[in-house]
Amino acid sequence: AAAAARDESASREIPPANPTTSAEEILDWHELRAAVAACQRCDLHATRTQTVFGVGSRTARWMFIGEAPGVEEDRQGEPFVGRAGQLLTSMIRALGLRREDVFIANVLKCRPPDNRDPKPGEAASCRRYLERQVALVNPTLVIAVGRIAAQNLLATETPIAKLRGKVHSFGAQAWPVVV
Repeated sequence: AAAAARDESASREIPPANPTTSAEEILDWHELRAAVAACQRCDLHATRTQTVFGVGSRTARWMFIGEAPGVEEDRQGEPFVGRAGQLLTSMIRALGLRREDVFIANVLKCRPPDNRDPKPGEAASCRRYLERQVALVNPTLVIAVGRIAAQNLLATETPIAKLRGKVHSFGAQAWPVVV
């Protein structure tokens, strides 16, 4: 009986983790939001009011990704709520959709001081969070809103004008990206 119990427990052992799998790749929505809220991977955590995780439908067909939170986003904890947010909302409406029909996130989850451009290390610190958000939403299309978002998503320094008008891909699943 003891040998049978050992054999049974051996068959239930969890295989070793894939060494290329990041901790974020297994998080669900709640766990991911909590990880972002507790993040201290870069210095931006010291100056934020709160993190800006993202909003919208978790099953959205389209996902909009911007650069980083601004002052109002940092205050409210929601991306694209200032003037740029009003413009984005108008653009989404022009597509026959509502903000609630899409998912909206940023490359960075914390506001850079004085709304400066994100530093490469800051964007790299948030990259796995963003990749997991995209994986959880699993959109049919990712829309990069602005130069910083486009260049970070596509890991390029190509000028935005040269990125527009083409379909690119993002992540291991090669989600289609337009700029």
